[in-house]
Amino acid sequence: MANDKNIKFLSKTNIGHTQKKYCRFKKAGIKYVDYKDANFLLKFVNEQGKLLPRRITGNSLKFQRKVAQAVKRARHLAILPFETDLLK
Repeated sequence: MANDKNIKFLSKTNIGHTQKKYCRFKKAGIKYVDYKDANFLLKFVNEQGKLLPRRITGNSLKFQRKVAQAVKRARHLAILPFETDLLK
């Protein structure tokens, strides 16, 4: 068996160290999520058209709710599709 001291990596490993997630809305100072901006809303939707959860996007609860409402409004106005095979 190899000792831990004998194991060498080509790059620094980040095992057990996760990056701190941040809310991009609070960091940028955004107060309003525009439902008419489809390109911005696509960042919060996966390939099938489903909303990405908070644990993946890093949004706070307040802004995750605003994003969800904006996506629903955009779908209702046919700016975003309700469902699709490959959106991106």
